[in-house]
Amino acid sequence: MDTTIQGLDELSAALRGAWHRTMDASPQYANPFLAPEFAMGVARHRGGARLAVLREGGEPVGFLPFERNAFGVGRAIGLGLSDCQALVHRPGITWDTRELLRACGLSVFEFDHLVEEQRPFGDYVTGTFASPVLDLKVGEESYAEWLRGAYPGLAKTTLKKERRLGRDVGEMRFVYDERDPRVLRTLMRWKSAQYRRTGRMDRFARPWIVDLVDDLFQVREEHFTGVLSVVYAGDRPVAAHFGPTSGTVFAAWFTAYDPEFRYYSPGLLMHLRMAEAAGREGVRIMDMGRGDKEYKDWLKTRELRVGEGFATRRHPVATAHRLWRRPVRGLRNTVLAHPRLRTSGRSDSGVPAPRGSGRATPRPR
Repeated sequence: MDTTIQGLDELSAALRGAWHRTMDASPQYANPFLAPEFAMGVARHRGGARLAVLREGGEPVGFLPFERNAFGVGRAIGLGLSDCQALVHRPGITWDTRELLRACGLSVFEFDHLVEEQRPFGDYVTGTFASPVLDLKVGEESYAEWLRGAYPGLAKTTLKKERRLGRDVGEMRFVYDERDPRVLRTLMRWKSAQYRRTGRMDRFARPWIVDLVDDLFQVREEHFTGVLSVVYAGDRPVAAHFGPTSGTVFAAWFTAYDPEFRYYSPGLLMHLRMAEAAGREGVRIMDMGRGDKEYKDWLKTRELRVGEGFATRRHPVATAHRLWRRPVRGLRNTVLAHPRLRTSGRSDSGVPAPRGSGRATPRPR
């Protein structure tokens, strides 16, 4: 196995095509966050982005985009934003993790949404977490049909609120792939206010993230398309979502809504309409991303597992980084996992929290 390191701005069309074919060879790598377009987008707005290309017999067989700082500390590309991370490789390919880190000039490689299949990184995983997904085709049923059977009360209430919103404000309209950048700015403004309201870090206060989202909104490729979806009442946007999709996987990313309409459960309505529309487009899975949130429990059909941890080789920087980062990670995970330590009431997506024993039990599958 031969490993070479290069900048993502140097990615040739041939190498990009090989990366796409490698994604296509394994279903677990179909997530758009694993596409070269996402890595290239991050590289345009973040310093230190690099790409490790693994070759066997001169042929590219594996791709690991990463970010590296001046001290040799590496992290998965877009760490903190990406909901899926992996060394994308052909079936049957393996690697020595410490040798890979040495080739990359890294003492540490940090990840927090690692695909479960990545066995060479297995010894460095410090915890695994549920990443809920929606199968947009469940057996012979569509997702909407499955949801009506699993949670009939939820489906009925959502449709009732949608009709009421249409009567109160204006005719309901859903646009799956909205191309108006002004609505994208509205979404970022809503999301920024939501972050502040719930005491979380405001991602859109960081100019590079705003620029990245603007950039990815323009990408229209087979393995990565930036999709802005909007629920309108009359001509007024009520809720919006921006996230990437590949041919088969839709990644739920940034959802927000106009707080004036929160009693209509706009976040839930948005997710249901997105699932229906994405299914019609041939998408098979909506990946909700890691996170213990009640609305994800309502909507999911199953869960994937993702890992977090630090791949290291013997180096003083690796020891210092691990001693600093592990307690920070542990505290964050404790807060996120404990309902009393999280913001109570409505979820971030405007979905009313299920309460008591009124929640229906899904039909066994």
